[in-house]
Amino acid sequence: MGLSRATWRRSTRSGSSGNCVEVAGNLPGIVAVRDSRDPNGPALTFTRSA
Repeated sequence: MGLSRATWRRSTRSGSSGNCVEVAGNLPGIVAVRDSRDPNGPALTFTRSA
């Protein structure tokens, strides 16, 4: 599944030191996670139950 329709938001679990994780929860059946410092880099995808 492509992530072109993902709506990314910064995780509330991200620290204040700049180590930020972005989460896209608007995709059917999956949750995607990526490094906010590298938005064009790889993203991990998980099933909602995971």
